[in-house]
Amino acid sequence: MAKSRETKNPAVLILADGTRFEGHAAGAVGITTGEIAFNTGMYGYQEIFTDPSYHRQILVMATSHIGNYGVHEEEVESSRVQIAGLVTKNFSSIASRVGGNGTLQDYMERDKVVGICDLDTRALVRHIRQSGAMNAIICSDGTSEATLVEMLNAVPSMAGMELSSEVTCSEAYDAPATVDSKCKVALLDLGVKTNIIRCLTDRGCDVRVFPMATTADEMLAWSPDGIMLSNGPGDPGAMLETIETVKKLVTGGKPIFGICLGHQVLALSQGLKTIKMFNGHRGVNHPIKNLITGKAEITSQNHGFVVDRDSVEANQAVEVTHTHLNDDTVAGIAITGQPVFSVQYHPEASAGPHDSRYLFDQFVENMTRVEVLA
Repeated sequence: MAKSRETKNPAVLILADGTRFEGHAAGAVGITTGEIAFNTGMYGYQEIFTDPSYHRQILVMATSHIGNYGVHEEEVESSRVQIAGLVTKNFSSIASRVGGNGTLQDYMERDKVVGICDLDTRALVRHIRQSGAMNAIICSDGTSEATLVEMLNAVPSMAGMELSSEVTCSEAYDAPATVDSKCKVALLDLGVKTNIIRCLTDRGCDVRVFPMATTADEMLAWSPDGIMLSNGPGDPGAMLETIETVKKLVTGGKPIFGICLGHQVLALSQGLKTIKMFNGHRGVNHPIKNLITGKAEITSQNHGFVVDRDSVEANQAVEVTHTHLNDDTVAGIAITGQPVFSVQYHPEASAGPHDSRYLFDQFVENMTRVEVLA
């Protein structure tokens, strides 16, 4: 059973620059490390916590109440909690919800996720915004601060870290279409969210999910009508073999759709560059402009790296299709003359709530059009 507020273990959060916050334990008692980041979303914490793109990250929730509505078995994006740790102002160890499947406290304890609550997350978010992303450590088991600092100093930077191999599937598996079958999609799992697969199967796609290390020839041997490159964690620049795989897939002439990390890897396969952002984009209220249609979308985002705009504009074979209206970063690209495109944000999420779902329709249309022309 979860402890009451009065008996919670004391906990401490220490950032790499020496900034220190005190609070109380949330979730499992112990120690965790990772790059600290903040999410501005006001809802959907279970979907956020189970997103593989957050692997190895300590997440600060900017909204002040977390855990109130507990958890539900259908509101997951993977098989477990993926965040390395949680930081929140108010953490509810009880849940009030019809049809729920338990409390967030028990859910985090099950997956051994360490968290801290009862601290000033407003001050913490402001500090991260001003100082940038950095590593951090949470401790709720009484370990000495000197030891914690040593542990924190040993944590590697997210830059240069390949993490998709830690969250990809171990072997290929099938997800059949839930309506009349139209086409076959080979999905390269770099840390895929469940709803990406669902958005494909709901549109008549028979999906085969392939592990990250699968070669282009192995994927194409299944004779897919199109290729999906999923989201995932880590630095895309460290994924050299995957970049080469995607480069070969592009030359195969199949329609391709990339999301988030898949978007970045596609860009790198075409000679573009990616850069680490000062803070990244994480939330459900990010405005995007489609430069082809002129329409704006409210989107869900979760990324700490971005495609370098100068490298796109210098490459005549690739065009920018979407841009982030807050900071003018590249939010979508397409390869000229080919049915290959990608976006930095998450069209499967429900931010708008369905502003960006047309991208899946566009992908299916590309596959069926190619099939008819063939």
